[in-house]
Amino acid sequence: MIRAWLDMSPAGIFLSLIVLNFGMVLLLATLAFRSPLVRPLQSLNGVVAPFFNAVAILFALLVGFLANDVSDRGRQALRTVQAEAGELRNIHTLSIASASDMHSIRIALKAYISAVVTDEWPAMDALRPSPSTATAYDELLREVSQPSLSRASGQAAHAALLNATVRAGTARNVRLSLASDHTNDLKWLVVIALGLFTQVAIGLVHLEKPRAFVASLVVFAGAVVMTLGIIALQEYPFEGAFQVSPAPIAALQSLSD
Repeated sequence: MIRAWLDMSPAGIFLSLIVLNFGMVLLLATLAFRSPLVRPLQSLNGVVAPFFNAVAILFALLVGFLANDVSDRGRQALRTVQAEAGELRNIHTLSIASASDMHSIRIALKAYISAVVTDEWPAMDALRPSPSTATAYDELLREVSQPSLSRASGQAAHAALLNATVRAGTARNVRLSLASDHTNDLKWLVVIALGLFTQVAIGLVHLEKPRAFVASLVVFAGAVVMTLGIIALQEYPFEGAFQVSPAPIAALQSLSD
C-alpha cells in the first residue's frame, strides 16, 4: 500500500494526503458537532492543551527521523553515482596511459556503461535485476584481470586498473542496494497514523469551541500535507520527481574506444 502511494505522481501523492488529512478534519468536525455522539463527546470537554503535545511530539520526532533517513539516502545515492562514474573514468584513463594496447578493456567498459544507462537504470525503477549489466561488468572484470596485462603494462598499472574496476563494482552494489531499500515503509505507516492521532488530540482540546476546533485542525492538516508530501517525493532516490540522474555515467559514453 505504501509502495503504491509513493509510486504515484507528485500530484497523486499530494492529492491523497489532502483527501486523507482534510477528510479526517471533516469527519472529526461532523462527529463532534453534527452527530448523535455530540453529547458523549462533549462530556470529554476539559482536556487541557498540553495533553496533545505528547502525541504531537511523537509525530514530530518520527517525521524528523524519517526526513533525515530520506535525505541521507539521497545524498548517499548521489555520492555513489559520482564515485562509480569516477572509477569508470579512471579505468579508461589508465587503459589509455598504459604502454600496452588495452582496446578490448575500453570496448568492455563502453558496453558496461551502455548497459547501466539503457537497461539497469530503468530496471532499478521497476525493482527488477539487470542480467545484461551484470554480464557486462563480469566481462569488464575478466578483461582487466588477465595476467598478461601485468607483463605488458607493469604490475603497478595493472594493480591500479584492477582496483578501479573493483571499486566501480562496489559502487554499483551500493547503488543497487539503495534502489531496492524499502525499510522506511513501516515508518511511513506509523507517521501517517500518528498524524491522524494528533488531529484527534487537537480536537479534544477544542471541543467547546467549534470555530477554533476546525481552524486548528485545518492548519495542522495543511502543514502535514506539505511536509509529508515533500518528503515522500524524495523517498526513492532513483525514481520520482527528484531522482538521482545517470548523467555522470551517461557522459562517459562519449569516451574514445
